[in-house]
Amino acid sequence: MSTPIRASSILPGRREDIELHTADGLRLVGELARPLDREPVGTLVCLHPLPTHGGMMDSHVFRKAAWRLPALADLAVLRFNTRGTSSVRGTSEGAFDNAVGERFDVAAAIEYAEFAELPNIWLVGWSFGTDLILKYGCDPAVAGAILLSPPLRYSTADDLTPWAESGRPLTALVPEFDDYLRPAEARERFAAVPQAEVVGVPGAKHLWVGDAETVLDEIVRRVNPATPLPLPTTWDGPVETGDVSAYADRTVASFADTPVPGPQQRRAG
Repeated sequence: MSTPIRASSILPGRREDIELHTADGLRLVGELARPLDREPVGTLVCLHPLPTHGGMMDSHVFRKAAWRLPALADLAVLRFNTRGTSSVRGTSEGAFDNAVGERFDVAAAIEYAEFAELPNIWLVGWSFGTDLILKYGCDPAVAGAILLSPPLRYSTADDLTPWAESGRPLTALVPEFDDYLRPAEARERFAAVPQAEVVGVPGAKHLWVGDAETVLDEIVRRVNPATPLPLPTTWDGPVETGDVSAYADRTVASFADTPVPGPQQRRAG
């Protein structure tokens, strides 16, 4: 019997709590989700929106990616809290550093994926996470990157140069009604990277509320193009239900004026 895939649906997969260790001595909490009974064909390393205003490893697009894509698209999904960031998984050590110390967080995540022998590593950033990718993600171990709602707030034109020279695939998914950077301007700004692909998403906004499925389809289209699209909206088999109530107060703009409190945490394993 087919079950509709909802925001709280957790499809089968192997999920484990992980810890990343940075070169400057911090412990970051995270999770790695993999297909249940086969090896992944690709890997997503997720970098979340601005943590001072609600961004974290469980921001809804990344949570849905981890709960669905191991089963639907044979992808591994690694998500984690950058320094000083909290979620139900726990709090990463350190403090938010305005995209400076976070360079070590990006390096630790890529290093973990390498040591775990995860294949075909792609970085997927959202808002603040896109700035971290542009500044620090052009690593030899990285196959390509996907940017969701890039504001180009912390990154500069100089940060685009290594990507242009590398030739690595770089895709920006830009909402039609984004608060910070809209498709036409994004095409101008990313013109410095010849291989950059800017995809305007009609009707979408910065937070992708109501458009997560479109985002997941576009991610899969690039990381595992053998997967039929659009992704299924129903599942034939066991489905668990996750608790998303802890995040009701955190679906806010990444640069909202008022910081929001974090959810009650469980102990990190």
